[in-house]
Amino acid sequence: MKIYKTADLISNTPVLASVIEEKETVWINPDLLPFHLAEKDLELSMKDIDEAEERLNRFAPFIAECFPETRAQGGIIESVLTPIPKMQEYINEKYQSALMGKLLLKQDSHLAIAGSIKARGGIYEVLKHTEDLALKHGLLSPQDSYKVLASENNRSFFRGYTIQVGSTGNLGMSIGIMSAAIGYNVIVHMSADAKQWKKDLLRSHGVRVVEYESDYSEAVLNGRKLSDENPKSYFVDDENSRNLFLGYAVAAKRLLVQLKDQGINVDADHPLFVYIPCGVGGAPGGVSFGLKQLFHDSVHCFFAEPAKAPCMLVGMATGLHQNICVQDMGLSGQTHADGLAVGRPSGFVGGIMAPLLSVIFTIRDGNLYEYMRGLLDQEGIFLEPSACAAFAGPIHLNHYPETKKYLIENHLCGKMKQAVHIAWATGGSLVPEAVRKAYRETYLEE
Repeated sequence: MKIYKTADLISNTPVLASVIEEKETVWINPDLLPFHLAEKDLELSMKDIDEAEERLNRFAPFIAECFPETRAQGGIIESVLTPIPKMQEYINEKYQSALMGKLLLKQDSHLAIAGSIKARGGIYEVLKHTEDLALKHGLLSPQDSYKVLASENNRSFFRGYTIQVGSTGNLGMSIGIMSAAIGYNVIVHMSADAKQWKKDLLRSHGVRVVEYESDYSEAVLNGRKLSDENPKSYFVDDENSRNLFLGYAVAAKRLLVQLKDQGINVDADHPLFVYIPCGVGGAPGGVSFGLKQLFHDSVHCFFAEPAKAPCMLVGMATGLHQNICVQDMGLSGQTHADGLAVGRPSGFVGGIMAPLLSVIFTIRDGNLYEYMRGLLDQEGIFLEPSACAAFAGPIHLNHYPETKKYLIENHLCGKMKQAVHIAWATGGSLVPEAVRKAYRETYLEE
């Protein structure tokens, strides 16, 4: 693996000077293009998202059968979109954020089954693989209700197959819980950053958890190797999977309906700002890709990463993508934001997002807990600390000279009173009460 000279990288990419010092910083994407130009070279399209949505609809009867908590929604796994005016008032007062418009919370933290945004991509990929196997082996015919897959005979068939994944926690939970429900043997390779309660929850579902003392990349590498040795094993590749990516992208179509239900228009005069925590990049990349397909230049997508592990910023800013990691910058990659503790970004996602992404923020670990307590106190909503990275955007949008310049250059300054800001909450509802209490009492000196 090539080791890059820090001085050369900083010379070409000055933002890295702040990154190396673990300062909270912002990077404005210089490769952002108007959507009509960007879409010409994208390898995926709205057609791919539509097909993914149709597949999820086909599986809805099966999901409702296996997971009673989804029956009220007919087997559709979706989260609410909640206005959080008290939190907006709080951040404006405490952090002098001067955030205008309306602030909302997209509560993927409370998605059924897996309790995180990974319930979108992770579950979708498992279902796509299941459909492929079922059709190939005659378990399904096109006219069948997919509810038939819940039969004991079909579960017995899937016990002959294995699904594996490398994870820092939440992806492993979504893959593990859904795969076990279908009947697969499941192996989740978990990095050192993964929380014990997540490992315990997976084991309670009959999932085999393999623990590593190293980081996410090592867990993925070993998981892929072990899977490749078994012809009946399927490896879910968070770094390169188109299926995962499209599962996340379906969220945009669901959000469109929710915005309309709340009387919210998104257009050139009513811009939408979306702030999403980022690890390897699949979930925020997929969601942002879907949003850009729907709203084009009226949506502005922002990622938020821990200052100790800003892999997507490093990859995109240098243009090296998966060929560089935060350890090359002298960073440890070790962060309290366990779901975001990734040292090397997805090159697939970085390439797709190059003409679509607006901004990346970084956030220090201590502020994750501060924002978590603020949301809990103001709105009574609990998120796990990593999910609170989303608030770096609304809090700092008007603080950095770079983001002020972005607003000016994109002719947004006169439209901010009509703007809608969505903090995308990525996880938290399954966190045990004892762990929540420990989080609430965590204060870091940095």
